[in-house]
Amino acid sequence: MEGKQQSESYAEVWQSEKFRALIAYKRRFIIPMTAFFLIFYFTLPIMTSYSKVLNEPAIGNVSWAWVFAFAQFVMTWTLCILYSRKSANFDRMVDDIKKDVGV
Repeated sequence: MEGKQQSESYAEVWQSEKFRALIAYKRRFIIPMTAFFLIFYFTLPIMTSYSKVLNEPAIGNVSWAWVFAFAQFVMTWTLCILYSRKSANFDRMVDDIKKDVGV
């Protein structure tokens, strides 16, 4: 009996306006960040394979390819920090939904 009650509760949550708002809010953040990450990440191998632009010196003997490669580490840490901060908002929304359900 308890399993059926949980599935009904889940169905209510799934159909609630707050849950749909949470999912939409997460998508508006995650999809653009994922697209940015993938574009930024694959730009380096594509540009080094089909262009000579990144072979030019940037600082002394260091080429733009090395600068771009280092920037990928910075970009990854930045996206992780942004997600960690944004996840606090996601958690608040989840807590609000849990209060409505009584969990």
